[in-house]
Amino acid sequence: MSAESYLQFVAILIIFVLVLGLTYYVTKWLAGYQKEKGSGKNIEVLETGRISTTKYIQIVRLGNKYMAIAVGKDEVTALCELDKESLVFDNPENASTLSFNEILEKIKSEFKK
Repeated sequence: MSAESYLQFVAILIIFVLVLGLTYYVTKWLAGYQKEKGSGKNIEVLETGRISTTKYIQIVRLGNKYMAIAVGKDEVTALCELDKESLVFDNPENASTLSFNEILEKIKSEFKK
């Protein structure tokens, strides 16, 4: 192969990496933008549990009320109202959010073992 074909390969590789990087940052920006637009002060999904492939039970906060709802493919059904005292909330001080790099390093270290 000639030097010109190697340069073309390297140029395409660099462009590919740049497009991947740009896609990553645009996706992160869009996710943050949508989360900001979609987050209200009065409606919050606290927890979701799967019943079957298309049916879920969710605990939602609507203002100061807590409700259990059943969510299906085409329907939502109110199950009951819940007392705040009966719910168990995660302690945010104990919860740790791992970044993608931390998760990747954890998986790598497990594969090395």
